[in-house]
Amino acid sequence: LPLFLSFNLVAIALEEEIIVSKLGDNATLSCIYQGRKLPLKNLRVYWQIADDPEECSVVHALISGQDNESEQCIHFKNRTQLFWDRLESGNFSLLLLNVSQSDERTYKCVVLQKTEYNKVIHQAEVVLSLGASYSQPILSGPIRNSDSTGEEVTFSCRSGNGYPEPNVYWINKTDNSRLPPSELEITPHADGTYSVFSTLKVKATSNMQIECSVENKILQENLSANYTQLKQSDGSGTESHKNLEKNGRGAQAAGIISIVILMGLLAVLTCWLWRRRSSKLVSY
Repeated sequence: LPLFLSFNLVAIALEEEIIVSKLGDNATLSCIYQGRKLPLKNLRVYWQIADDPEECSVVHALISGQDNESEQCIHFKNRTQLFWDRLESGNFSLLLLNVSQSDERTYKCVVLQKTEYNKVIHQAEVVLSLGASYSQPILSGPIRNSDSTGEEVTFSCRSGNGYPEPNVYWINKTDNSRLPPSELEITPHADGTYSVFSTLKVKATSNMQIECSVENKILQENLSANYTQLKQSDGSGTESHKNLEKNGRGAQAAGIISIVILMGLLAVLTCWLWRRRSSKLVSY
Protein backbone atom coordinates (compact mmCIF):
# COMPACT_ATOMS: atom_id res chain seq x y z
CA LEU A 1 0.00 0.00 0.00
CA PRO A 2 1.18 3.54 -0.60
CA LEU A 3 2.76 5.18 2.41
CA PHE A 4 0.07 7.85 2.76
CA LEU A 5 -2.64 5.25 3.42
CA SER A 6 -1.03 4.19 6.70
CA PHE A 7 -2.38 6.99 8.85
CA ASN A 8 -4.69 6.94 11.82
CA LEU A 9 -8.21 7.98 10.75
CA VAL A 10 -10.18 10.13 13.17
CA ALA A 11 -13.59 11.75 12.91
CA ILE A 12 -13.12 14.95 10.89
CA ALA A 13 -15.94 17.04 9.42
CA LEU A 14 -15.63 16.67 5.66
CA GLU A 15 -16.10 19.85 3.68
CA GLU A 16 -17.39 19.50 0.11
CA GLU A 17 -17.34 22.07 -2.65
CA ILE A 18 -18.42 22.03 -6.30
CA ILE A 19 -16.10 23.71 -8.79
CA VAL A 20 -17.19 24.50 -12.36
CA SER A 21 -14.48 25.04 -14.95
CA LYS A 22 -14.30 25.27 -18.72
CA LEU A 23 -12.52 22.65 -20.79
CA GLY A 24 -8.89 23.59 -21.35
CA ASP A 25 -8.81 26.08 -18.47
CA ASN A 26 -6.99 25.71 -15.15
CA ALA A 27 -9.10 24.71 -12.14
CA THR A 28 -8.38 25.47 -8.48
CA LEU A 29 -9.42 22.74 -6.04
CA SER A 30 -9.92 24.35 -2.65
CA CYS A 31 -8.47 22.95 0.59
CA ILE A 32 -8.03 25.44 3.45
CA TYR A 33 -7.08 24.48 7.00
CA GLN A 34 -8.22 27.16 9.44
CA GLY A 35 -6.71 25.70 12.60
CA ARG A 36 -3.61 26.96 14.35
CA LYS A 37 -0.54 27.42 12.18
CA LEU A 38 1.77 24.41 12.06
CA PRO A 39 5.27 24.16 10.58
CA LEU A 40 5.21 22.59 7.11
CA LYS A 41 7.94 20.13 8.10
CA ASN A 42 5.43 18.47 10.45
CA LEU A 43 2.67 18.17 7.83
CA ARG A 44 1.75 15.84 5.01
CA VAL A 45 -0.82 16.87 2.42
CA TYR A 46 -2.30 14.39 -0.04
CA TRP A 47 -4.69 14.95 -2.91
CA GLN A 48 -6.39 11.84 -4.31
CA ILE A 49 -9.39 10.70 -6.36
CA ALA A 50 -12.18 10.25 -3.83
CA ASP A 51 -14.64 8.35 -6.02
CA ASP A 52 -12.04 5.81 -7.22
CA PRO A 53 -8.85 5.80 -5.10
CA GLU A 54 -7.70 2.52 -6.66
CA GLU A 55 -7.53 4.18 -10.09
CA CYS A 56 -5.39 7.03 -8.78
CA SER A 57 -4.27 7.09 -5.16
CA VAL A 58 -2.02 10.16 -5.45
CA VAL A 59 -2.93 13.23 -7.48
CA HIS A 60 -0.42 15.39 -5.62
CA ALA A 61 1.61 14.95 -2.43
CA LEU A 62 3.38 17.42 -0.14
CA ILE A 63 5.64 15.81 2.46
CA SER A 64 7.58 17.84 5.02
CA GLY A 65 7.21 20.99 2.93
CA GLN A 66 8.38 19.42 -0.34
CA ASP A 67 6.53 18.07 -3.38
CA ASN A 68 6.76 14.30 -3.64
CA GLU A 69 6.16 12.89 -7.12
CA SER A 70 7.28 9.32 -6.46
CA GLU A 71 3.72 7.95 -6.29
CA GLN A 72 1.90 10.54 -8.41
CA CYS A 73 -0.38 9.13 -11.11
CA ILE A 74 0.94 9.52 -14.65
CA HIS A 75 -2.24 11.31 -15.75
CA PHE A 76 -1.42 14.22 -13.40
CA LYS A 77 2.35 14.47 -14.05
CA ASN A 78 3.38 18.11 -14.63
CA ARG A 79 -0.27 19.20 -14.34
CA THR A 80 -0.61 19.99 -10.61
CA GLN A 81 0.74 22.85 -8.50
CA LEU A 82 0.34 24.08 -4.94
CA PHE A 83 0.30 27.78 -4.08
CA TRP A 84 3.62 28.08 -2.27
CA ASP A 85 2.99 31.60 -1.02
CA ARG A 86 -0.17 30.38 0.76
CA LEU A 87 0.96 27.10 2.32
CA GLU A 88 2.11 28.55 5.65
CA SER A 89 -1.31 30.14 6.16
CA GLY A 90 -2.99 26.74 5.79
CA ASN A 91 -4.08 27.04 2.17
CA PHE A 92 -3.35 23.69 0.52
CA SER A 93 -5.47 24.29 -2.58
CA LEU A 94 -4.39 22.52 -5.76
CA LEU A 95 -4.12 24.08 -9.22
CA LEU A 96 -5.00 21.56 -11.93
CA LEU A 97 -3.77 22.61 -15.37
CA ASN A 98 -5.53 22.20 -18.74
CA VAL A 99 -8.52 20.23 -17.49
CA SER A 100 -10.24 17.69 -19.73
CA GLN A 101 -13.26 15.39 -19.45
CA SER A 102 -11.16 12.71 -17.71
CA ASP A 103 -10.54 15.16 -14.85
CA GLU A 104 -14.25 15.43 -14.09
CA ARG A 105 -14.07 13.60 -10.75
CA THR A 106 -14.44 14.06 -6.99
CA TYR A 107 -11.14 14.92 -5.32
CA LYS A 108 -10.15 14.58 -1.68
CA CYS A 109 -7.60 16.64 0.23
CA VAL A 110 -6.16 15.07 3.39
CA VAL A 111 -3.91 17.03 5.75
CA LEU A 112 -1.95 15.04 8.35
CA GLN A 113 0.15 16.14 11.28
CA LYS A 114 3.23 14.05 12.06
CA THR A 115 3.51 13.13 15.72
CA GLU A 116 4.05 9.64 17.09
CA TYR A 117 1.52 8.66 14.40
CA ASN A 118 -0.03 10.39 11.37
CA LYS A 119 -3.03 12.32 12.63
CA VAL A 120 -5.64 13.67 10.22
CA ILE A 121 -6.34 17.30 11.09
CA HIS A 122 -8.28 18.37 7.99
CA GLN A 123 -10.16 16.87 5.05
CA ALA A 124 -11.98 18.41 2.11
CA GLU A 125 -13.72 17.08 -0.98
CA VAL A 126 -14.04 18.98 -4.25
CA VAL A 127 -16.35 17.95 -7.09
CA LEU A 128 -14.97 19.17 -10.42
CA SER A 129 -17.61 19.75 -13.12
CA LEU A 130 -16.57 20.78 -16.60
CA GLY A 131 -18.30 22.58 -19.42
CA ALA A 132 -17.70 24.18 -22.80
CA SER A 133 -19.82 26.94 -24.29
CA TYR A 134 -21.95 26.09 -27.31
CA SER A 135 -21.75 28.24 -30.40
CA GLN A 136 -24.49 30.75 -31.16
CA PRO A 137 -27.39 28.71 -32.59
CA ILE A 138 -28.12 29.06 -36.30
CA LEU A 139 -31.85 28.99 -36.99
CA SER A 140 -33.05 28.38 -40.54
CA GLY A 141 -36.66 29.11 -41.36
CA PRO A 142 -38.83 28.22 -44.34
CA ILE A 143 -39.16 30.31 -47.49
CA ARG A 144 -42.86 31.14 -47.54
CA ASN A 145 -45.26 32.39 -50.15
CA SER A 146 -47.93 34.86 -49.14
CA ASP A 147 -50.58 32.13 -49.43
CA SER A 148 -48.74 29.40 -47.45
CA THR A 149 -50.80 29.88 -44.26
CA GLY A 150 -51.95 26.51 -42.97
CA GLU A 151 -49.23 24.54 -44.74
CA GLU A 152 -46.64 22.54 -42.76
CA VAL A 153 -43.27 24.27 -42.65
CA THR A 154 -39.92 23.09 -41.23
CA PHE A 155 -37.40 25.00 -39.11
CA SER A 156 -33.89 23.75 -38.34
CA CYS A 157 -31.48 24.74 -35.57
CA ARG A 158 -27.84 23.81 -35.09
CA SER A 159 -25.04 24.56 -32.59
CA GLY A 160 -21.72 22.96 -31.71
CA ASN A 161 -18.45 22.70 -29.76
CA GLY A 162 -20.17 22.46 -26.36
CA TYR A 163 -20.01 20.19 -23.33
CA PRO A 164 -21.85 18.41 -21.75
CA GLU A 165 -24.88 17.38 -23.84
CA PRO A 166 -27.29 20.32 -24.11
CA ASN A 167 -31.01 20.78 -23.70
CA VAL A 168 -32.74 22.10 -26.81
CA TYR A 169 -36.06 23.95 -26.63
CA TRP A 170 -38.37 25.20 -29.36
CA ILE A 171 -40.59 28.08 -28.23
CA ASN A 172 -43.58 29.76 -29.84
CA LYS A 173 -42.87 33.38 -28.87
CA THR A 174 -46.43 34.51 -29.51
CA ASP A 175 -47.53 32.78 -26.28
CA ASN A 176 -44.15 31.48 -24.92
CA SER A 177 -45.32 27.87 -25.22
CA ARG A 178 -42.85 25.04 -25.77
CA LEU A 179 -43.08 23.04 -28.98
CA PRO A 180 -41.94 19.40 -29.23
CA PRO A 181 -39.01 18.96 -31.65
CA SER A 182 -39.59 16.82 -34.73
CA GLU A 183 -35.96 15.67 -34.67
CA LEU A 184 -33.10 15.96 -32.17
CA GLU A 185 -29.61 14.70 -33.01
CA ILE A 186 -26.63 15.11 -30.65
CA THR A 187 -23.26 14.16 -32.13
CA PRO A 188 -20.10 13.54 -30.04
CA HIS A 189 -16.71 14.64 -31.39
CA ALA A 190 -13.18 13.31 -30.89
CA ASP A 191 -12.30 16.19 -28.54
CA GLY A 192 -15.18 15.28 -26.22
CA THR A 193 -17.48 18.13 -27.26
CA TYR A 194 -20.92 17.80 -28.86
CA SER A 195 -22.85 19.25 -31.76
CA VAL A 196 -26.63 19.42 -31.82
CA PHE A 197 -29.11 19.53 -34.71
CA SER A 198 -32.87 19.81 -34.30
CA THR A 199 -35.86 20.38 -36.54
CA LEU A 200 -39.38 21.61 -35.89
CA LYS A 201 -42.42 21.07 -38.11
CA VAL A 202 -45.41 23.34 -37.53
CA LYS A 203 -48.42 24.71 -39.38
CA ALA A 204 -47.66 28.08 -40.90
CA THR A 205 -49.57 31.09 -39.57
CA SER A 206 -49.78 34.69 -40.71
CA ASN A 207 -47.68 35.82 -37.74
CA MET A 208 -44.88 33.39 -36.90
CA GLN A 209 -42.38 33.95 -34.06
CA ILE A 210 -40.24 30.88 -33.37
CA GLU A 211 -37.24 30.60 -31.03
CA CYS A 212 -34.62 27.86 -30.76
CA SER A 213 -32.83 27.76 -27.40
CA VAL A 214 -29.69 25.72 -26.53
CA GLU A 215 -29.11 25.35 -22.79
CA ASN A 216 -25.86 24.36 -21.04
CA LYS A 217 -26.90 23.61 -17.45
CA ILE A 218 -23.36 23.25 -16.06
CA LEU A 219 -22.28 26.70 -17.26
CA GLN A 220 -25.78 28.16 -16.76
CA GLU A 221 -25.73 29.43 -20.33
CA ASN A 222 -28.76 29.72 -22.57
CA LEU A 223 -28.21 30.79 -26.19
CA SER A 224 -31.10 31.41 -28.54
CA ALA A 225 -31.93 32.34 -32.12
CA ASN A 226 -35.24 33.80 -33.32
CA TYR A 227 -37.30 33.71 -36.49
CA THR A 228 -39.97 36.38 -36.93
CA GLN A 229 -42.30 36.73 -39.90
CA LEU A 230 -45.09 39.28 -39.55
CA LYS A 231 -47.86 39.77 -42.07
CA GLN A 232 -48.20 43.22 -43.64
CA SER A 233 -51.38 45.23 -43.13
CA ASP A 234 -52.40 44.52 -46.77
CA GLY A 235 -51.53 40.84 -46.35
CA SER A 236 -49.01 40.87 -49.20
CA GLY A 237 -45.69 40.32 -47.46
CA THR A 238 -43.59 40.24 -44.29
CA GLU A 239 -41.87 42.73 -42.05
CA SER A 240 -38.55 41.79 -43.58
CA HIS A 241 -39.96 42.60 -47.04
CA LYS A 242 -41.00 46.03 -45.76
CA ASN A 243 -37.45 46.76 -44.67
CA LEU A 244 -36.08 45.65 -48.04
CA GLU A 245 -38.54 47.91 -49.89
CA LYS A 246 -37.68 50.83 -47.62
CA ASN A 247 -33.97 50.32 -48.22
CA GLY A 248 -34.59 50.03 -51.97
CA ARG A 249 -36.50 53.34 -52.08
CA GLY A 250 -33.72 55.01 -50.12
CA ALA A 251 -31.06 53.75 -52.50
CA GLN A 252 -33.12 54.88 -55.51
CA ALA A 253 -33.51 58.39 -54.08
CA ALA A 254 -29.79 58.63 -53.37
CA GLY A 255 -29.04 57.63 -56.98
CA ILE A 256 -31.35 60.31 -58.38
CA ILE A 257 -29.76 63.01 -56.20
CA SER A 258 -26.28 61.95 -57.34
CA ILE A 259 -27.29 62.24 -61.02
CA VAL A 260 -28.79 65.72 -60.49
CA ILE A 261 -25.61 66.95 -58.78
CA LEU A 262 -23.45 65.52 -61.58
CA MET A 263 -25.57 67.19 -64.27
CA GLY A 264 -25.32 70.51 -62.43
CA LEU A 265 -21.53 70.27 -62.28
CA LEU A 266 -21.37 69.49 -66.01
CA ALA A 267 -23.59 72.53 -66.76
CA VAL A 268 -21.35 74.85 -64.74
CA LEU A 269 -18.21 73.49 -66.44
CA THR A 270 -19.78 73.90 -69.91
CA CYS A 271 -20.81 77.48 -69.17
CA TRP A 272 -17.34 78.37 -67.91
CA LEU A 273 -15.65 76.93 -71.01
CA TRP A 274 -18.06 78.80 -73.32
CA ARG A 275 -17.45 82.13 -71.58
CA ARG A 276 -13.68 81.61 -71.74
CA ARG A 277 -13.83 80.85 -75.46
CA SER A 278 -16.06 83.90 -76.07
CA SER A 279 -13.62 86.22 -74.28
CA LYS A 280 -10.74 84.98 -76.46
CA LEU A 281 -12.68 85.62 -79.67
CA VAL A 282 -13.53 89.21 -78.57
CA SER A 283 -9.87 89.91 -77.85
CA TYR A 284 -8.90 88.66 -81.28
